[in-house]
Amino acid sequence: MNWLADHWLDLLGWGGSALLVYSLLQTSVLRLRVLNLVACVVLVVFNWLLDVWPMVGMNIVLVGINAWFIARMIGERHDESVFDVLEVSPADEYLRHVLRVHGSDILRFNPGFVHDSGDADQEAFLVQKGDETVGVIILRVEGDDARVLLDYVTPRFRDFSPGEFVWRRSGLLADRGVRRVVTPAGMVNAYYDRLGFRRAGDSWVLDLQG
Repeated sequence: MNWLADHWLDLLGWGGSALLVYSLLQTSVLRLRVLNLVACVVLVVFNWLLDVWPMVGMNIVLVGINAWFIARMIGERHDESVFDVLEVSPADEYLRHVLRVHGSDILRFNPGFVHDSGDADQEAFLVQKGDETVGVIILRVEGDDARVLLDYVTPRFRDFSPGEFVWRRSGLLADRGVRRVVTPAGMVNAYYDRLGFRRAGDSWVLDLQG
């Protein structure tokens, strides 16, 4: 207890520094900003107690920068004007490139996925933020149903749900005669309960308006 009382300020400084380094290892841009902000707040307190005013000033500025980016990202995460949905052919070379680059990560969240570019019943969509691809949706249309084959988000946007823009713009599918979207069983980190899907056994189902 005495040791802790004697060294709590050192622990505060080391803890803030460790959290700052850890934040830079995050692949998710939102998580990086949040952890970086917390680390900077800790370092503001640490340097304030030591009267190291240049470091206090720098970390206060970094807190403001992180807070601004976090507010912006949270404000944009459900904004249809920020994300675009592009329909592409299942055989599109850029789509195949994205699937190759993220192949191992895709299988973590969509076990058993195999892309068949020659399947004429498939529909493929890329979700874009500017010139960056942030998500991929691949469906197989079976009568009135669209079966989700792939719903993937790139690591930088893992804290977002860009696939929602495909589901929210139901005209993309309803105009093709699709009345239900059905997800495969056992999808990892499924987010569908927040987007109007209902649970059906081990799958999720979205009913589309005609």
